[in-house]
Amino acid sequence: MYQALYRKYRPQTFSDVCGQDHISKTLKNQIDDKRPSHAYLFTGSRGTGKTSSAKIFAKAVNCLNPVGGDPCNECEICRGIDNGSILDVVEIDAASNNGVDNIRELRDQIEYTPVKAKYRVYIIDEVHMLSPGAFNALLKTLEEPPAHAIFILATTEVHKIPATILSRCQRYDFFRISADVIAERIKYICNLEQIVIDDNAAVLIARLADGGMRDALSLLDLCAGTDKNITEQLVANCAGLVGNQHLFEFAKLIEEKNAGGVLQHLNSLYAASCDIERLCTELIAHYRNLLVAKTSKSPRELITATNEEIDNIIAQSKAVKFESILNAVEKLAACLENMKKGAVKRTVLETALIRLCNPAMDTAPEAVLARIAKLEDAVVTGIVPKAVPNAKAEEEVSQPEVKVEEKQPEKVEEIIQQPVAEQPVAEPEKVQTPVAAAPSDDTEMQPFLQWAEVMSRLQKVSPLIHAVMTGSVAYTKGDILFIDAPNSQFTDLIRGDSRHKESIKNAVLAVTGTRYRLGPYKKPENVDKPKKADPLDDFINDFGGNVAEVE
Repeated sequence: MYQALYRKYRPQTFSDVCGQDHISKTLKNQIDDKRPSHAYLFTGSRGTGKTSSAKIFAKAVNCLNPVGGDPCNECEICRGIDNGSILDVVEIDAASNNGVDNIRELRDQIEYTPVKAKYRVYIIDEVHMLSPGAFNALLKTLEEPPAHAIFILATTEVHKIPATILSRCQRYDFFRISADVIAERIKYICNLEQIVIDDNAAVLIARLADGGMRDALSLLDLCAGTDKNITEQLVANCAGLVGNQHLFEFAKLIEEKNAGGVLQHLNSLYAASCDIERLCTELIAHYRNLLVAKTSKSPRELITATNEEIDNIIAQSKAVKFESILNAVEKLAACLENMKKGAVKRTVLETALIRLCNPAMDTAPEAVLARIAKLEDAVVTGIVPKAVPNAKAEEEVSQPEVKVEEKQPEKVEEIIQQPVAEQPVAEPEKVQTPVAAAPSDDTEMQPFLQWAEVMSRLQKVSPLIHAVMTGSVAYTKGDILFIDAPNSQFTDLIRGDSRHKESIKNAVLAVTGTRYRLGPYKKPENVDKPKKADPLDDFINDFGGNVAEVE
């Protein structure tokens, strides 16, 4: 009868356990010194060697002729444990034996001394599946076990283990096995099995295994069943990595803001019986790969795909903005959540894709950040974005002459036009801009009661400004907003970069519907000094006498 590779090549000594040298060394030393603990907790992701290490430990601690902490695998005890004839080593699956009665039965049996071995070893796999009552029944036994009993608890979800259990066990964390170690192990096994495998194929299997040796050997078994000459393309076919071009097409159409093309592409896949929920999951994974390629210096180590696909991902990531990728991930994740709640899957995905193609329709923070990123690019380059909300706005933006002197406080287009218009070409002192008239003396300075809402908006769109303005208050006098910020860096910040000033003005405009001019508020240093005629004088003096430069 054929035996699966992951079973055939299960580690028989601690030296065979790949990638867990920090654990193997400690356990071997304890066995060699004859100082084993009464309770162990092995935790880590699947396929990293937890159960294998537990079985090796059970043999080594009972072995008649241990070799440096490893079992000899030749004595009567080792062979008996391997073939199951020695009942002193008990393996329990907590997923199917998770009740109080199961643990009580174990507790009753543990009092009996071993029949042949030196220790009775209880290996409880997936221990996090035990019920609260079962954990309570196990607690006393773990705290004061018989001298001949050893418990080894294994789990993939250590956060579900009660703290009372954790405190009574020696904990060992099994790491994900690196791709290089898995690839070397695969090539070693292929050599023994007379299987020809490319280096790229071995590396791809290792990446797909996601740190688990068992998953890697299972995939190798699948590939070997197809062809004894394993190539990278064969691994991709067996793993289902072929045919992902539609994901690149979706990302391309979304970046081009082609909503009609996106719907057509989705309709073609739907007609071909594509599962909509799986498609949404694949799109999220694709944008995750774009994000990795855009931010990591070594994307090939973090992306599971063929080398050709990784090249395409890197190329596409250069054409997509970072903010747009984040926005797409957020929208698609919310779309997937709505699908699971019972919504019409196709409609939900179509709506999400249309919103991604039309960011002006989306008021979510991620979409706003993506639009702000484009406006910031326009400020830096002096080029107004081509995409505008409507025909009227497009006509106004495309006018050849933009006058700085014109004041249109009620128009939203000023948010787009003004940062570009304020980019000085000549020296600042040569720009002749009339100073706005000061408000009349009979206008009283009033506290600005909507400042908290303005600060809340700034926290989302400009965290730096929000941090510098923490603890600030604001006052109004006419169309001027005076900001009293305790942080001395505030004035330098808005002087040094007009974009910060615009962020404040736009936030105020969004809250109030009115575009205010900005000015720093200064408290009087001495109450005996005569009061100045107008607080705007301080504002003019602080900023070089030119109000227009900081509006």
